[in-house]
Amino acid sequence: MTHDHDPVLRPTAGQTEAALNPPPGRIGGDLVVETLAGLGATTVFGLPGQHALGMFDALRRSDLRYIGLRMENNAGFAADAYGRITGEAAPLLLSTGPGALTSLPALQEARAASAPVLAIGSQVPTAGLGGGRHGYLHELPDQAASFRGVVKSVHTVRAQSQIPSAIAEAWTSALTVPHGPVWVEIPQDVLLAETSVPQVTGGDTFPEELPPRPELTAVAADLLARAERPAIIAGGGVVRADASGKLRQLAERLQAPVVTTFGGKGAFPWTHPLSLQSWLEDRHTTDFLEDADVLLVVGSGLGELSSNYHTFAPRGRVIQIEADLGKLESNHPALGIHADARLALQALLETVGERHDPTAPERVRTLLDKVGERIAAQGLTLEQDVLAAVRRALPADAPSFWDMTILAYWAWSAFDAKSPNTMHSAQGAGGLGYGFPAALGAAVADPTRPVLAVSGDGGALYSVAELATARQYGLNVTWLIVDDGGYGILREYMTDAFGQPTATELARPDYVALAESFGVPGVRTSPGTLEADLARALAAPGPSVVVLPAVLRMFAPTHRG
Repeated sequence: MTHDHDPVLRPTAGQTEAALNPPPGRIGGDLVVETLAGLGATTVFGLPGQHALGMFDALRRSDLRYIGLRMENNAGFAADAYGRITGEAAPLLLSTGPGALTSLPALQEARAASAPVLAIGSQVPTAGLGGGRHGYLHELPDQAASFRGVVKSVHTVRAQSQIPSAIAEAWTSALTVPHGPVWVEIPQDVLLAETSVPQVTGGDTFPEELPPRPELTAVAADLLARAERPAIIAGGGVVRADASGKLRQLAERLQAPVVTTFGGKGAFPWTHPLSLQSWLEDRHTTDFLEDADVLLVVGSGLGELSSNYHTFAPRGRVIQIEADLGKLESNHPALGIHADARLALQALLETVGERHDPTAPERVRTLLDKVGERIAAQGLTLEQDVLAAVRRALPADAPSFWDMTILAYWAWSAFDAKSPNTMHSAQGAGGLGYGFPAALGAAVADPTRPVLAVSGDGGALYSVAELATARQYGLNVTWLIVDDGGYGILREYMTDAFGQPTATELARPDYVALAESFGVPGVRTSPGTLEADLARALAAPGPSVVVLPAVLRMFAPTHRG
């Protein structure tokens, strides 16, 4: 229904001129890059392939910056990090079949971590769609089906006129909370054919906000105001919503201790008197949270890692603020508030009064002392010294990206991220190979700061090809590889469970020589020289590799009581 007061978007004189006099030789691929530019994209990641060449040829005629990686999954990780750092949808251009499918682990991580990635893949020609019987290279019976269980939304294009709207719709989906990856696929012939569709000159989209229901925040505010022992669990949703400042205001007003999940690192100041830090794999912390009479969970689904491997059993009332509807009350009964963390925290700040509790900082100190004593009793000084050296060498505002490796498992609990949105890991989906290519994406997003990547030697073998990418684009990434001769954490798991490990030991290259063969400086370090070597590498422009031969151990689990 149309009303007289409905806004009408009238083209500007420049838009009219561009539409009536398009440049010659445009094809379907131009509609893709024009739409991306119109939506505000400046950078795209990807890897070319036969059916996708129409998109890549169009890049040549656009102002978009292209960052090409050496493997589609790594390109997906780079786009994931770009989306996390900028908060913008990161375009990822892929080809059909094997190229598209190789990106799935990266898109799974982006979905788990709510990173906005706009994946645009090609398809076989239109005539070959719908059955997998035509014998086209890369052909699948239903390519989109491979993505439906991984991404937020799937958008299929079958005609050139659909391209601008499909991409704009996908862009909106990626940036609607909770953020996440989306999939658009376009047939080869649609990308290659000359187009009569006018040049795309606009494309503003407005992702919908997700405010809390007022009756729910009213009840939550009342519960928190009357609580005797309130506590807060801050998850990744606080970081993604840029709500750390509001979280701190609320915690201080309530005098409520705050623990951050591994995905929420940096959401609350590490050294704040109310900071429980991130020791979620610690029974003392779990006991403390279970004892809260009102527990506010913001931006976390309380999944496996955040709940100390599902041993967490809160005795008090739980209030859960979560943008992902499927995670609301999925693990614990709660007053569930389906909302963006920033808007919900603002609503609580407008309602909750001051609460006085002079004992809260003392209870926090007591807990952290217990955690420190437990760790100290395990004789793990090497691990703590290595992590402390990394922290001292890394500038406070520099982002870090951690692979699934023992040092990262330590960092989840023990590393001070210094500020929000600076520490990222693959703990959402848990796939190997995340750290280095993700760090490359972050360096593209912000070339003014050095970026640290941390991998084990097993995870590093997933990503070594991207040393060529780092060198080609001169990206300011220092890659710390902790070389323990295999899959270290799996070695520990298997030894604990079966008495000895199997399939965990690896032959691997000389990483310093390998880096140098790519034209990337490399250095072999030791625990004693790590801080100086790492600081020197981070201060130097361009990529570098620091290799630390060391067998690190994990601290003992304390989730079994």
